Amino acid sequence: MLTATALSKEQGSRQLFQNVSLQLSSGRRIALVGSNGVGKTTLIEILLGIQEPDSGSVHRPSNLSIGYLPQDLEEELVGSALEVTLQGASHIISLEERLVELREELSLGGEEDQGRLLEEYGELQSRFEQLGGYAVEAEAQRVLAGLGFDHEMMYREALELSGGWQMRVVLARLLLSEPDVLILDEPTNHLDVDSVSWLEDQFSTWAGCILFVSHDRDFIDGVANRVIELDGRSSYEYVGGFSDFVASRELRLTQLEASAAQQSRKFAQTEKFIERFRYKASKAKQVQSRVKALGRVDRIEVPEANGLKAKFDFPEPRRSARVVVEFDEATAAYGDQVVLTDISFVIERGRKVALVGPNGAGKTTLLKLLLGELDATQGTARIGNKVDYARFAQHLTDVLDLGRSVLQEFTASIGDHGDRNLRTVLGGFGFRGDQVDQKVGDLSGGEQTRLALAITMANPVNLLILDEPTNHLDLPSCDHLEDALNAYPGTLILVTHDRHLIRSVADALIVVRNGTASWHEGVDEDLLKAPRESRELDQTTNTSANQHNRIREARKDQARRRSRINDATRQLRQERDQVEQAWEQVEGELAEIQAQLVDSSTYENSEVVTRLSKQHDHLKDQASELMDQHETLLRRIARTETESE
Repeated sequence: MLTATALSKEQGSRQLFQNVSLQLSSGRRIALVGSNGVGKTTLIEILLGIQEPDSGSVHRPSNLSIGYLPQDLEEELVGSALEVTLQGASHIISLEERLVELREELSLGGEEDQGRLLEEYGELQSRFEQLGGYAVEAEAQRVLAGLGFDHEMMYREALELSGGWQMRVVLARLLLSEPDVLILDEPTNHLDVDSVSWLEDQFSTWAGCILFVSHDRDFIDGVANRVIELDGRSSYEYVGGFSDFVASRELRLTQLEASAAQQSRKFAQTEKFIERFRYKASKAKQVQSRVKALGRVDRIEVPEANGLKAKFDFPEPRRSARVVVEFDEATAAYGDQVVLTDISFVIERGRKVALVGPNGAGKTTLLKLLLGELDATQGTARIGNKVDYARFAQHLTDVLDLGRSVLQEFTASIGDHGDRNLRTVLGGFGFRGDQVDQKVGDLSGGEQTRLALAITMANPVNLLILDEPTNHLDLPSCDHLEDALNAYPGTLILVTHDRHLIRSVADALIVVRNGTASWHEGVDEDLLKAPRESRELDQTTNTSANQHNRIREARKDQARRRSRINDATRQLRQERDQVEQAWEQVEGELAEIQAQLVDSSTYENSEVVTRLSKQHDHLKDQASELMDQHETLLRRIARTETESE
């Protein structure tokens, strides 16, 4: 178990977070949420040992394996996509290589070496089979297929793939390695709807621990059993998925507001007393006592959520023709390679349509047909009369001038701005005050995305095409983007893997799959998932029947091993759960005592202060004892699991 205690970190003169504690243990799938700039990536890097905290500590057991997927790929991948993925099973591959060496030595060795070599070969082969070595390549292919790779792409050099596909290869390698702790920074950014759905299925039954950052609330709901929120000061942990987090957070903020209001009233009463009797000698002692009490009390602060969110807005566009986009039996091809055939549908004025389907199915080709960047080889594809369009795509962040300020880049990119105040417009996109003078190169990925969105949306258009607009945005900004798209008066074509955004904004789907594009009224949940057959390994790879048998046998072995471990550790795990429950209860009681001790009115009664102080010390000792018991049980469980292998 990885444990972090009382972590604090400053960035320049700004406090990112303080007193953050968390535990990463088996079975915990934790979503880390918060606005851009509150320190999510910094916290992850502290947990990994890449950065050091200003205070606090991180305990990482020496035998703990940790896998990390950053937002941006920094390594150079060597080999095919399948070969890079298999690096995740390097311990199995090295066994296989040694077995090959031993076979060669046995064929060449003398009589005196035969016994020793055969003994080593037998031991290694048994170990290789136990680890599922014969099925490892098939498992790697299964993982790659789940992430959208077809058989041909699996054997392409990883360096020839786009950045998004390279990130998928790295993710596949991590999944194959099955680390004790998996830490992921926006793992769905480069995935399509099918792959997000597949990954959600994999993670929902993950045996180890997962800590991940994501703006996709459906993904959080499907995977997480805990949510940790960073709010710019400290952290708050909630049990459950995203829906539970929203409900619990609202309740906490309501209670916090009530406590803050009550504290303000008491402060006002105390300050009124001090002001009234400040110069009265008979009250001097009481006045000084209350002045000191005020100085000791930490004021309750209620987060101003609205101040952390970006707000997107649209100028009024001119009215387009009723038919905005029309396809009539259109076919698209690149040379002799046909990509899409028999496309026929109409998008009318004011419709909000989501374009979904696996990567490589032809979504980009469909957009090129629509925009006239590619001519239909048969049939027609056209944009209607009086249609003005703007398109947002992730590559727009790559063409921003990193040397300009935010205001300079915005001004240079939007052309004629009329009588609009550009600082006000940028303020609507979350760039306020001195932030407009920041260099574009100093912005985070989410901030650059917001700037590119601002440039796309600043001019009045009646057709808006957004290609993965939520990548790198934080959850509050996604909320405001959703609100703005619902209020947008024009026609919208939305390409996104974010199922919540699709469900909240779209009134129709265009599904691109199997060489064509089909129109569907409304949003059918089944269409946002990969077809059942596409998830099966035998539909996406050329794995032989023998490989399938080996996979089944390997999985049976793994199931038997898990069963042995579960039987051996059942009693210990029950004790661990009981201790953890008691520990959380004591921590809750301790928090209540601490809340009373920071209340100035408590110190008006010395007996109450004495009683609370004793209770506080007793609960602290109890919590410390329970923590020791918890760690002892975790060590016993780990030892028993090892012995049961």
